[in-house]
Amino acid sequence: MSQAKNGDTVSINYTGKLADGTLFDSSEGREPLQFQLGAHQIIPGLERAIDGMSVGEKKTVTISPEDAYGERDESRMQAVPRAQLPADLPTEPGTQLAMQTQDGQTLPVTVAESNEETVVLDANHPLAGRELTFDVELVDIKAAA
Repeated sequence: MSQAKNGDTVSINYTGKLADGTLFDSSEGREPLQFQLGAHQIIPGLERAIDGMSVGEKKTVTISPEDAYGERDESRMQAVPRAQLPADLPTEPGTQLAMQTQDGQTLPVTVAESNEETVVLDANHPLAGRELTFDVELVDIKAAA
């Protein structure tokens, strides 16, 4: 039986949970996730877990923050004076927004805190600093040419 290796295109069914059991993502009800193994299209820890799996194989893997979305970085938090923001911009904590960097890139941010003077924006990935557990099933392997 063939095993998944770098360069192969693989398809997986998966469920991702946080340490407390909270579901954060799943392929359930959707087509399996398809990607090229070794092309860095998914988080490194999950990619390494799939390497060597066979079609039909299932496993549960826990991935540390370093092998997922990285540790939280407090330097990615920025307090912005409310006066510099559009008056109609939603600023409730938890609101997802998009900022534009000085070089024109779009950066997703989350409102972390908000008061009358400032709004604190968090540019960390929402799953940064979190240990992630995935239930994975390898559904298909298309061997590299």
